[in-house]
Amino acid sequence: MKAPLSHLALFAVQFACAAVFLYDILANLLGLRAAPISWQFYEFIEIGAALGLVLGAVVSGWLLVRAITRQRRAEASLRLASGAFMQVLEERFEQWGLTPAERDVALFSVKGLSLSEIAAMRNTSDGTVKAQSNAIYRKAGVSGRAQLLSLFIDDLMAEALPGVPEHEALPKAQADEPAQA
Repeated sequence: MKAPLSHLALFAVQFACAAVFLYDILANLLGLRAAPISWQFYEFIEIGAALGLVLGAVVSGWLLVRAITRQRRAEASLRLASGAFMQVLEERFEQWGLTPAERDVALFSVKGLSLSEIAAMRNTSDGTVKAQSNAIYRKAGVSGRAQLLSLFIDDLMAEALPGVPEHEALPKAQADEPAQA
């Protein structure tokens, strides 16, 4: 909550400083000056307003650089997590002894494609994909797509991802033994 309040304060200072210059321009154009002030005081007001705008620009630039840095770190973490997920998939596929066709079907299933969509992508029949899916579920020791996906999610949650401190990772669960055919 502290950061948004400081950002709001920064905006308010910049707005007030800009209002000083805007008022000065409008006062000159429309003749709005009611009480004359000394030129020294007037200069101090303008110097303060200019410094406020410069300070606002510097702080805004710093906040922008920080935001870009955070975004890059988040994108790098996402790439690491994505790579870790693919590594977990490949390890499990190897452990279960999936054929290349079954690996394709399993990957497409995990991605959420329907059996008919997988069949169309692989130029096979729905029955073939269904049979391959059943073989995958049997080898993985699960009863369906949801349980298959949960195996991978459990693996990711149980292992420390690259770049994540060990104390932040959940305790490692015992790896499921593949079901015997």
